Amino acid sequence: MSRKPKILVVGSFVMDLIVKSERFPNAGETVLGLDYQTAPGGKGANQAVQAALLGADVTMVGKVGNDDFGRRLIASCQEAGVNTDYVGKHSTACSAIGNVQLEVQNGTTRNRIIVVSGANMEIKPEDVAFLKDIIDKYDMVILQHEIPMQINELVAKYAYDKQVPVMLNSAPSAPLTDEMLSRLAFISPNEHEAADLTGVPIRKDGKQVNMEDVKKAVEALLAKGIQNVVITLGNAGAVVANKEEFIYEPCIDVVKVQDPTAAGDSFVGAFTTSYCAGLSLKDSLHFANYTATLTVSRMGAQPSLPKLEEVVALMQRENDLTFPLSALDGLK
Repeated sequence: MSRKPKILVVGSFVMDLIVKSERFPNAGETVLGLDYQTAPGGKGANQAVQAALLGADVTMVGKVGNDDFGRRLIASCQEAGVNTDYVGKHSTACSAIGNVQLEVQNGTTRNRIIVVSGANMEIKPEDVAFLKDIIDKYDMVILQHEIPMQINELVAKYAYDKQVPVMLNSAPSAPLTDEMLSRLAFISPNEHEAADLTGVPIRKDGKQVNMEDVKKAVEALLAKGIQNVVITLGNAGAVVANKEEFIYEPCIDVVKVQDPTAAGDSFVGAFTTSYCAGLSLKDSLHFANYTATLTVSRMGAQPSLPKLEEVVALMQRENDLTFPLSALDGLK
């Protein structure tokens, strides 16, 4: 592709309130924390920012509250180069917040997140009706589950009717209609969300994953009419598959994990951007893994998302000779 890919993200904004401690508290217990910070996040906004930082032309559609968090969330997207002209401000609902707890213990970091959806759930059909006439200007539409399902279904129909591919990051886990699934060019659950959608539990032991379980889950999703399935497997890596290909890549374990928050969003933004830029499924998976690897080495959601030159630099540092770096020239 000679021009930068045009990506439309319809999704969520969330201000993350991040607390780090040596262990999670038990019920009724108080523990002293190590650190606290706020950081712009939200699955939709994270994916939009990541795609923009990697060189895509990104437009974001969503809703925030008419409050300080809302203004900061919009500003963070704008600073990354995301078009926020279609982001609304709700007059009474607050901007969404995410309570992010990080447990740092024995050199590892785990997270627990509670999201209060606020203005994200106030997006109405009339707020996205305009997309019906302009959605064919985009190379890909990215959706997630932090906004009303009715809105996702409507936008997916607009895109499907105009033959625009849709990437659904099916997180957090929620049931999906067969009609919605049949309109997807890509679905990207993690192993837990894939199990919820298919009824196929994916067994893992550390970094080892039962690949037969993964294949069964992929087959079940493809049978619903989805064209391509991307399943992220945490520290076990990720797969991308369709009826002709099944590609697995282990986790690129070359950094110290600081905060896994937004790693999945980073992966989705990078995969979509590279694929829309003309890379193969295999190379897009590889590029997305490197991008997410950088993300987990930093704190916060959007503050952790890397730029294109940082991902390229990591590949060069690791002497990765298998990836066609010249294929990224259109993103620069």
